[in-house]
Amino acid sequence: MNQIKVTLIRSQIGRPEKHRKTLRALGLTKMHRSKVFNNTPSVRGMINQVNHLLLVEENTDESS
Repeated sequence: MNQIKVTLIRSQIGRPEKHRKTLRALGLTKMHRSKVFNNTPSVRGMINQVNHLLLVEENTDESS
């Protein structure tokens, strides 16, 4: 299954509570931290909700 790498590049300070909860659910609580997710519709929906705060890249690392 293909994977995507998500990095928090903008602060969640001053954002609506709904956006902060979505970031917390993704596990992105600190700036410039990255996580790798399987590319599923549920993860894509959460990313689309806060895409203005994130950098999304296709993960090309096949070691995991």
